[in-house]
Amino acid sequence: MTHKIAILGASGYTGAELIRLLAGHPAYEIVALGAHSKAGQRMADVFPHLRHLDLLALTRFDEIDFAQIDLCFCALPHKTSQEVIRNLPKELKIVDLSADFRLRDPAAYETWYGNPHGAVEVQGEAVYGLTEFYRDEIAKARLVAGTGCNAATGQFALRPLIEAGVIDLDEIILDLKCGVSGAGRSLKENLLHAELSEGYNAYAVGGTHRHLGEFDQEFSKIAGREVKVQFTPHLIPANRGILATVYVKGDAQLIHSTFENRYAAEPFLQVLPMGETPSTHHVRGSNFCHIGVAPDRIEGRAIIVAALDNLTKGSSGQALQNANLMLGEEETSGLMAVPVFP
Repeated sequence: MTHKIAILGASGYTGAELIRLLAGHPAYEIVALGAHSKAGQRMADVFPHLRHLDLLALTRFDEIDFAQIDLCFCALPHKTSQEVIRNLPKELKIVDLSADFRLRDPAAYETWYGNPHGAVEVQGEAVYGLTEFYRDEIAKARLVAGTGCNAATGQFALRPLIEAGVIDLDEIILDLKCGVSGAGRSLKENLLHAELSEGYNAYAVGGTHRHLGEFDQEFSKIAGREVKVQFTPHLIPANRGILATVYVKGDAQLIHSTFENRYAAEPFLQVLPMGETPSTHHVRGSNFCHIGVAPDRIEGRAIIVAALDNLTKGSSGQALQNANLMLGEEETSGLMAVPVFP
């Protein structure tokens, strides 16, 4: 059976990444590519690396016949996504890659995003899209909210430890570095080559980054009490990749064995041998996340390092993983490509 797929926001980085992944999927056919400012253009002109694919031209959303679509990926900007999704057919399966449906509490959304949610009636049915921890709910969902790429990396490095109670919940420091594609494709002065190259800077310092809303929501839910991590993101002059370094209070050997036990059956989460730490080079262009653990020189403390590709496992790859579950396909289908190296 071939499932018919639409991508809204196909002219952005995550949209292009979805097309790259779907091109190798045996059960999916892309039948609509939606865009706003680039509607009417050929994909070969917007993304020349996709020139060899037989793709439809970009079209306006209102020109798409959603009655023939089995699943729609929404790779749209935050706030735009909720406005579009609330008007899509109620029976249509949707995987949203924006932040609009990640937070369950409308008040929390308004706190972190600065405006009331515009589709509260839809927000309540969204399932959080961290596949390895919401697999059963995702398989039955109509709307799945993809996680933030930073939020996914931090959660892969911490969720099993919080679940198992092997770390001090009041002593978690998360230091994260992300490639520039995590900021999207729109023109921004601080992302110009001359502004970004040869530099490295922290941003959203002091607890203002919006992905903290996801950490607060998910970690507190697991622990059954309020959990607040110290989190500082950094922008690095690389196109792809996230590297999270997490400092915790707990026994390193126990932490490592907890990861091994929890992720033993997970095809995309690879736990490295004790003492080894990952590199973003080793997951580039793939749906894999590598996790390493090392003991700190201070007794009773450990360092966890997690690496993934923000556009793949952190966004579009995760979205496809969720779509596979929603449409009854093998979860790994279209996602087992080997990382690109060097």
